[in-house]
Amino acid sequence: MEKRIIPISLPSMGQEEWEALKEPIFSGWITQGPKVKEFEELFAKRHNVKHALAVSNCTTALHLALVALDVKAGDEVLVPAFTWVSTANAVMYCGATPIFVDVDPVTFNINTDSILAKITDKTKAIIPVHLFGLCADIDVIKQIAPQLKIVEDGACAAGAALNGQPAGSLGDIGCFSFHPRKSVTTGEGGMLTTNDDALAERLNMLRNHGASISEEQRHKGPKPYILPEFDMVGYNYRMTDLQGALGVIQLQKLDQFIEEREGWANYYHQELGKIDWLRVPRYSDKYKHGWQSYVLFVDESKSPLKRNDLMEYLQQHGISTRPGTHAVHMLGFYKNTFNIDEQDYPGAYQCNEYSMSIPLHNKMTELDYQYIVEILKQIK
Repeated sequence: MEKRIIPISLPSMGQEEWEALKEPIFSGWITQGPKVKEFEELFAKRHNVKHALAVSNCTTALHLALVALDVKAGDEVLVPAFTWVSTANAVMYCGATPIFVDVDPVTFNINTDSILAKITDKTKAIIPVHLFGLCADIDVIKQIAPQLKIVEDGACAAGAALNGQPAGSLGDIGCFSFHPRKSVTTGEGGMLTTNDDALAERLNMLRNHGASISEEQRHKGPKPYILPEFDMVGYNYRMTDLQGALGVIQLQKLDQFIEEREGWANYYHQELGKIDWLRVPRYSDKYKHGWQSYVLFVDESKSPLKRNDLMEYLQQHGISTRPGTHAVHMLGFYKNTFNIDEQDYPGAYQCNEYSMSIPLHNKMTELDYQYIVEILKQIK
């Protein structure tokens, strides 16, 4: 088969997104305004929550969620050891301490059996991560630790669900990302979700410098020349209306995107599940997977190539790959600051060393998927 070049991810955008940008550009309203509001309303409806609040990215969403829950210096927040670094960074922004919890190397999500031993009288919250689009088992977490506030890191999980309940509606606050590697994108961008009216009001003020009303409310009110009150220290974490306009169009395609990805994920299951040194994703039917990415586990005891050599081989054949993500406890800052050994979290260590994400996105063709499968099957 002729060599192909297949990126790990590409955003699926076109004429509709291009046309959508005209409205904010020609209206002159390009900061947070009516298009962001429309995007928020659509997102809230799709994820079955009362409130959705758009922000600049998922990292700022995580930070605002913790601030709104009054996480501060002296508090501890439980964080899975295998996740993108921003999950732990957001805890540090608050002056609190991230307490790592090991993960299940089969699901890549937080190991619920490891949670109880990590809880102390300082533990205020937990951030389960719905990694790669598979929800963490929030129902079990609520049974284990009903006293903890739950911040869902749903960066990868737009459209995902647990027992029919959408990600973002499972905990106290949900946080989402619209980075270009996600199933729907606004370039950068994030979203907060909650069913708590008081939290929603607090989050709304925090994202906008702590202002009592938004700029849009002020400009369209009877006295636009009067500045709002500022009764709290807030942040400038707003989304622009340019991004909101993109988000409106992208969100309308979310279920179509996931359905297409799920079909090709099943193709991967069928074809790559026959390779005895690869483990394909496993999960039960209580989960609706969001398929942000397709992550394999390489069994180096059987594999003809080590994981990193395998990624190099695939790169030479035009196929982009990545480790699933990283074990945060193995990164220099966290390892050195908290004096952590890489084997302190063996599940996360395994995921760090042996996970491999292969291309799965909505710009791929049937030939792309066939090529990837054929190249992997050729490795002896």
